[in-house]
Amino acid sequence: MGGHGSGRRPTSSGKATTEDSTPLDVRRLAKAGALAPGRVVSWQWTINDRVHSTIQIRAERGLVTLSYSNRPRGGSPDAISQLVDVVATPGTLGGQRSWFACPGCRTRVAVIYGAGQLFACRQCKGLAYTSQSEQADDRAARRANRIRKRLCWPVGIFNPCREKPKGMHWQTYWRLRAKHDRLVMVSLEGMSQRLGTMKQSLNAIDRRMAERR
Repeated sequence: MGGHGSGRRPTSSGKATTEDSTPLDVRRLAKAGALAPGRVVSWQWTINDRVHSTIQIRAERGLVTLSYSNRPRGGSPDAISQLVDVVATPGTLGGQRSWFACPGCRTRVAVIYGAGQLFACRQCKGLAYTSQSEQADDRAARRANRIRKRLCWPVGIFNPCREKPKGMHWQTYWRLRAKHDRLVMVSLEGMSQRLGTMKQSLNAIDRRMAERR
């Protein structure tokens, strides 16, 4: 996988974030049928439609085996094979709901993260949610990028908008487009305010330095 969590950005508290890790969601695996005993699937993570990490998942009754490679900084790739228990509880509308048993603390969780050599829950990995430390304009940009992914557009609010995805209803497209544009405006306004504050601070520093001459 070229190293789980490589290039992770710390928050203001110094913690890395879940957004910059490789999350493995048991609900998505169940929906894809990847938890059926005997099933083997290749799971991928993408950025801007480009695959940046891949993992093989082999399902057995009550557990999955995660197989991938990890490259330590400055070292050669290591082949990793990790067993993760899968437990089931009754669903609220009948049937069963699957959970991971965190390999670190054994807590029942829906998502484990590949930040580091092995997968574990957010608490074991010391990961923070991006929303815990982000500014309002950052949050708006993140939500806009989420819409861009639904619309099959390149991530990044400065990238141009594209046409309606094939198969999407026009009403849905225009609703998402309007929400996206509002979020972009909020993000740009916040960026402008922060740049203005930064400029004022720099001007104040220049004035103080000029007074000392």
